[in-house]
Amino acid sequence: MPSHVRTLVVLALAALLLGLFLRNVDVRSVLGEIARARPGWLLLSLSTMFANLAVRAWRWQYLLEPLGHPSFRMAFKATAVGFAASSILPARAGEVIRPYFLARQEGISATGAFATVILERLLDMLTVLALLAAYVFVFGRDMGAVNPVAFAAVKWAGVTAAVAALGALVVLFVVAGDPARLRRGLIRLEQVLPSTLAGLLARIAEKFAIGLGAVRRPSRLFVALALSLPLWLCIGLGIWAGARAFHLAVPFTGSFLLQALLVIGVAVPTPGAVGGFHEAYRVGVTVFFGAPNDAAIGSAIVVHAFSVVPALLLGLLFAAQAGLNVTGMRQLASQSDPGKAAQP
Repeated sequence: MPSHVRTLVVLALAALLLGLFLRNVDVRSVLGEIARARPGWLLLSLSTMFANLAVRAWRWQYLLEPLGHPSFRMAFKATAVGFAASSILPARAGEVIRPYFLARQEGISATGAFATVILERLLDMLTVLALLAAYVFVFGRDMGAVNPVAFAAVKWAGVTAAVAALGALVVLFVVAGDPARLRRGLIRLEQVLPSTLAGLLARIAEKFAIGLGAVRRPSRLFVALALSLPLWLCIGLGIWAGARAFHLAVPFTGSFLLQALLVIGVAVPTPGAVGGFHEAYRVGVTVFFGAPNDAAIGSAIVVHAFSVVPALLLGLLFAAQAGLNVTGMRQLASQSDPGKAAQP
C-alpha cells in the first residue's frame, strides 16, 4: 500500500475512533472533571510511566543476551525512542525502529533484536491474559451480574487470545530450536529461487532464530515471563491511579480488565494509539464500573497523555543525541530491504 494511502487510512481510523469517543460530550463538564482531579493520584499515575520504561528496558536487556551484552542505558534509550516513534508515526513503527536504533549503537544483529521484540509482545500478551483471568475468575467474578453479555464476551476473547498466544510461542520455540538447521533448510530454496536470494533469506532466518535464544532455554524464558509481571502490575497501577484521580470506582484489580481492553484499543495502528486507547478506556470504565461518561472521558485523556508524553519527550531527546530526527525515524520504519535487515 502506498505510504500516502496508508496515512489517509490511519487518519480516517483515528478520526472515526475519536468521533466515537467524543460523541455527545459536554466539553465544559469534561474540563471541570480534569480540573477537579486529585493531584496525588495523578502524580502516582505519571510516575509509573518512567518505571514502565525502566522495567521494559531491563527485560529487553535480558532477552538480548544471546545476541551480545547491550548496556541497560542503551536498552533504555532504544526503548524510549521506540515509544516516541510509535507516538508520532503510524502502524506502531517504534517496534521496527527500536531494534534498528539499538543495533546501530551496540553493534548487534538488527534482525535478531527484532525477534526479541516479537517475543516481548508474546510475553506481554500472556501476562495480560493471566492477569485478566485472575480478575475474571477470582477478584471480579461477581461482575458478571452487572453486565453478563459484556463479561461473557471478555471471557471468550481472553480464552481465544490465550490459545493464539500459546500457539505462537510454540511456533517460535520450533523456529528457535536449531538456527543452523533452519538456515540449511532455507538454502535448499535455491532449487526454485536464485542462489543469492536463497542464501540471503537463509542468513536472515538464522539471525532471527538466534534472536529467540530465550525460547530455547525454559529457565531463561521463565525469568523473562517473570519480569513481565511487575511490568504489567506497574502499568495497572498507573491505570488505577488515573481512575482514582477522577473518583472512579475502579478497584486495583479492575485495572487487569482495563489493560486487557486497552491492549485491543492500542492495536489499532494510529500514531500514539490516539482514538483506540481513549475509546477502549471509556468503554471499560463506563460499561464495567459504572463511571459517568464525562469523568471517563477526562480520565482517558489524562491517562493517555501520561502514557505517551514522557516517553515521547525522552525518546525524541535520545534520538536527537544520536543524530536521528523524525524524518530519519520514518526512513527506518519504511526500510524493507531484507539485505539491510540482515546487517548488524
